Amino acid sequence: MANQLKSNCFWVCALALVIASCSPSGNQIAADADNAGLTLPEGFKALKVADSVGSARHIAVNSKGDIFVKLQRPVDGNGIIVLSDGDGDGRMDKESGFGDYGGTGIAITDSFLYASSNSVVFRYALDENEQVSNPMAPDTIVSGLIDRGQHNSKSIALDDAGNIYVNIGAYSNVCQEKDRTFGSPGMQPCPILDSAGGIWRFRADGIKQGYGDGSRYATGLRNVVGLDWNQQMGALFVMQHGRDNLHDFYPDMYDDETGIDLPSEAMYRLSEGADAGWPYLYYDHHQKKKIVNPEYGGDGKQEGGADVLDPIVAFPGHMAPNALLFYTGNLFPDRYKNGAFLAFHGSWNRSPDQKGYMVAFVPFENGQPSGDWEVFAKGFAGEDALAAPGDAKHRPCGLAQGPDGSLYVSDDVTGAIYRILYAGK
Repeated sequence: MANQLKSNCFWVCALALVIASCSPSGNQIAADADNAGLTLPEGFKALKVADSVGSARHIAVNSKGDIFVKLQRPVDGNGIIVLSDGDGDGRMDKESGFGDYGGTGIAITDSFLYASSNSVVFRYALDENEQVSNPMAPDTIVSGLIDRGQHNSKSIALDDAGNIYVNIGAYSNVCQEKDRTFGSPGMQPCPILDSAGGIWRFRADGIKQGYGDGSRYATGLRNVVGLDWNQQMGALFVMQHGRDNLHDFYPDMYDDETGIDLPSEAMYRLSEGADAGWPYLYYDHHQKKKIVNPEYGGDGKQEGGADVLDPIVAFPGHMAPNALLFYTGNLFPDRYKNGAFLAFHGSWNRSPDQKGYMVAFVPFENGQPSGDWEVFAKGFAGEDALAAPGDAKHRPCGLAQGPDGSLYVSDDVTGAIYRILYAGK
């Protein structure tokens, strides 16, 4: 009888275009009539499962379908919001919270929830229902990480060997003697790289670790908000936010259009000791070359960095990739399996030709991109033409995969949480 019920649930979900999935209770989950305002590939549907939860940054989903949301700023003293679906209709109708700190990073394992402020990484034990058992007493995994107000979000990722990787963004645009100042030269060598501008690795089960207890896993990364451990390849992949002000500071080298579109937002596959080149270099997806930054003597064409890592995918500049997720579910068609989803948040340094505000997809095969990147979900911003990021109604920030293979997307403008499902053609 149980098998028959599961079979009936499957066929009801597959045949009804407005039905995208079944909840664990067997209830049908209806998409929003307008797909929550999103434009999606054929066969995909969407619903807004929650709204107004706060400045929702990264998100994590447990095997029960509960959503843990990290807020950039606490609301009513809560920096982590827990959303649950009590009646099985796919929409979150229960909300609770804990953690009196803001931040971005959040990740979940079978036994623990990890979350970060802008200087500390915490760990919470989970009970048999995969809920935090003692929200008032987390373990402090890492503390004392640099927070100087710029590029300070401590995004995190976990590997399969008990390590946690933490982004420590550079508190600078391009390591000038006077930051973001016209004519100020770049410092050589860049002293920021000693404690920031890279990915640091710590033990996920360690307590009260600091810089001296971990190791700089990779360097030359200005700021990484989106990162994920690729289980298929056993490797860390990251998305770098490129530098600003090329046209503003060097109009003779970079016209308006070029300054908007460069440098590339770049995806890197990291190994221990990797160097992505910041602040000395940037990547140009038009020339397909690593170019020396003007602050270090470059002219917009001079190549450099023979020993510096090449990106595996390069995107137009100033779209602000804030999340990276490798899809391992079975709900979506086969071409999405092991591919990369990316949430582009949109950037202030791309006016007036605003781009981003969407979720992109990169197909992968055997750990390498197997095709061009494509727009997967758009319409978050509400308007096709924006004058500035503040005009966007919603800005994608976090990504998570649900236990049924759904894709969840967070928005840090209104605090909306979207769920994208596949209903078939």
